[in-house]
Amino acid sequence: MSADPSRGAEGLLVAGTTSDAGKSVITTGLCRALARRGIDVAPYKAQNMSNNSMVCLGPDGQPAEIGRAQWVQALAAGVEPEPAMNPVLLKPGSDRTSHVVVMGRPAGSVSSADWTSGRAHLARAAHAAFDDLASRHDVVVAEGAGSPTEINLRDGDYVNLGLAQHAGLPVVVVGDIDRGGVFAAMHGTLALLDPEDQRLVSGYVVNKFRGDPGLLAPGLRTLERVTGRPVYGVVPHDESLWLDSEDALDIAARRVEGVDARRVVVIRLPRISNVTDVDALGLEPDLDVTFTGDPRDIDDADLVVLPGTRATIADLAWLRRRGLDTAIVAHARRGRPLLGICGGFQMLGREIADPDGVEGRPGAAVTGLGLLDVRTDFVAEKTLRLPAGEALGAPASGYEIHHGRITLGGGEDFLGGARQGAVYGTMWHGSLEGDAFRRAFLATTLDLPPSAVSFTAARDARLDRAGDLVETHLDVDALLDLARGGPPRDLPTLRSCLVPAGAS
Repeated sequence: MSADPSRGAEGLLVAGTTSDAGKSVITTGLCRALARRGIDVAPYKAQNMSNNSMVCLGPDGQPAEIGRAQWVQALAAGVEPEPAMNPVLLKPGSDRTSHVVVMGRPAGSVSSADWTSGRAHLARAAHAAFDDLASRHDVVVAEGAGSPTEINLRDGDYVNLGLAQHAGLPVVVVGDIDRGGVFAAMHGTLALLDPEDQRLVSGYVVNKFRGDPGLLAPGLRTLERVTGRPVYGVVPHDESLWLDSEDALDIAARRVEGVDARRVVVIRLPRISNVTDVDALGLEPDLDVTFTGDPRDIDDADLVVLPGTRATIADLAWLRRRGLDTAIVAHARRGRPLLGICGGFQMLGREIADPDGVEGRPGAAVTGLGLLDVRTDFVAEKTLRLPAGEALGAPASGYEIHHGRITLGGGEDFLGGARQGAVYGTMWHGSLEGDAFRRAFLATTLDLPPSAVSFTAARDARLDRAGDLVETHLDVDALLDLARGGPPRDLPTLRSCLVPAGAS
């Protein structure tokens, strides 16, 4: 199928019947599958709402912040991650307010009260970034957010069908059959759209299927008949597949348990950020990594990790309400290792001050856990860095994303932070992904011998697995033709639930 010259970009939008339907996995797998075919493909997500982000370099060569998922999808595509791949990043600071990052740089905040009116400039930035990205790559695989049928938000949408209308993109809807009700969800996703949007919905993908495919066939045929749209494939459920997460805290699929496994307990903070910091620990054969919000789980922990958070002062208060502060201090007093990362590190210090109200009420100041001689002051200017150095006799690297300015009063330097005895605090996210440093840290803290685990190789194997699933179970040739040719012109329009009976 040849491309329609009236269309701008070549690409498609991977949407989902719900959040967590598998859009990220399908997008990642398509990026890897197309890259294997020698196609210059780039990932894109107009707006990501996540506290898991990554630092890359912007077009000016300066550090910039994007969603972790798009960073990983760029690796799958074999291209350099850049801000245009995730032009708008919303980082929830509370239930009603999110901090905004536009093209990798801080850009104020948006609240639920101005969700529509306050986002027009974000739509312009997102569409400009897509157009720029599309001008430099053969195909763009765009990932939607939530469901494309958020009819209460359609007027201001620029992430799902708003983007598809802007760029003339065909839309493929992914449904999670493991949740049940997938056929109704797929049909309803289409039927609730107005006719103009329906014309862009070009087909379906069933995800996370378990069981005999023959039992599914009658439902697929009926869905194709009543909607007039093909099902491009059925992807099986794969317990072994996990990608760098955005906000999910379920790491059951990443746990590696052994008879003598050491227990690593990660505190499940309410506003946890960069949860991927502990992914590499989950690959180690001698570690059993779990999340918890229960202080009793710390009693027999070999290592406690206090991760990053988007709301350090608020999460420290939560920690104290739960009695976790007492359990963490007792763990450290017993001489057992404790690692704090970014916001978690700041909690371990003497005091945290927020004179400008970066996180909440201006002038707020609280006492930390007092395990490290450190003071933190939040400032309006965000630090974005890609540092490298050495610690524990091993090379180390990572990335920094924070508003906190650290003042050390004592202890030894440790990866942008401090160490006192078995208490470690670092401002460097991602340091444990470095194999040499992770081995040195585990040898020092838990007396573990070095393993053969390579985090980079494990991640690349997961990306290959996603590509294999897509190649094996989806009609990639048809999807590529769709991306190049645009939405088919003969797609039928269902009677929209939004059009009153009798209206034309």
